[in-house]
Amino acid sequence: MRQSPAFRNAARALLGWAALFASPLYPSDGDEVAAVSSRVSSDYSRPRLADGSFAPEAYVFAQGGAWKGARQDPTIDKLGFLDVAHMIAVPLAEQNYVPARDPRTTRLLIMVYWGTTRGPENSNVSAEFANLEAAEAGLSAKQMDAGPPPTRRGAGSIRPHKPAEEEASSNAQAAVEAEDRMREQDDFINVKMLGYDSWWEASAGDRRGTALERDRQDLLSEIEQDRYFVVLMAYDFQLLYNERKHKLLWETRFSMRQQNHEFDKDLAAMARYASQYFGQDSHGLVHKEIPLGRVDIGDVKSLGEVPGKPGSGAEPVPAKPQ
Repeated sequence: MRQSPAFRNAARALLGWAALFASPLYPSDGDEVAAVSSRVSSDYSRPRLADGSFAPEAYVFAQGGAWKGARQDPTIDKLGFLDVAHMIAVPLAEQNYVPARDPRTTRLLIMVYWGTTRGPENSNVSAEFANLEAAEAGLSAKQMDAGPPPTRRGAGSIRPHKPAEEEASSNAQAAVEAEDRMREQDDFINVKMLGYDSWWEASAGDRRGTALERDRQDLLSEIEQDRYFVVLMAYDFQLLYNERKHKLLWETRFSMRQQNHEFDKDLAAMARYASQYFGQDSHGLVHKEIPLGRVDIGDVKSLGEVPGKPGSGAEPVPAKPQ
């Protein structure tokens, strides 16, 4: 299929960016549990060399987007796409994914998404829950003071009106139930973003009073705290370049909790651990304690003018991971 000049310029701009990414890793003290989830299309496989290592595979980066957290965080807010891609390029290279220079030999277009999830408010400390506790306390006190409600006999008897305290308790209970539904919706957004869906499905259902109830609580305690995350979505570059069709070949999602961490300093170690799953199936969510690293990304410098602007003529890709 013949390409438009704008589309070719965008592709050349992506290839120009690919040459910018290189950065050393520096180990440091400290550990953190990172979570990784990776999936691979049945149409994707990597050939191996005679020594058993993966054959080099050329890629270009493209900006997916940033997901802002609930509060200001200069360790991630100050970073742009080039900064994030710069640090991810090194662990990619360790898995023999190499920056591309020729669109004819480029296999992957890797979309990069990053950001911080927003944990929902804890329902046990919410205003709705406080109102419910107050309403139930008022109802209990009213019932103790009033004793049994009076009744009327005969064919014309009527049901007594619901006391105001009981009405308030009922309304507060409905508000808490609505909040819980919203909380579950927020939880599921984080589950999909972080790649926790295998754990979510395995712990679904009513498990109260069973040994598996703790498993669900462990899941909720992770996804309901703010977490730094990165999502890499690798598309078939040749199919996009020649036919303008999108085919997702693999995706990797990795994250760690935001509390007591700094995205710009800990991303390199987190990405390096996750890199063993780039282009590989993790078969569900993987947790591992990793040594944190520090990275000096230096100044991002251009190799020269590149025609066009990334995204100006290229076919759009999903704005957010699914």
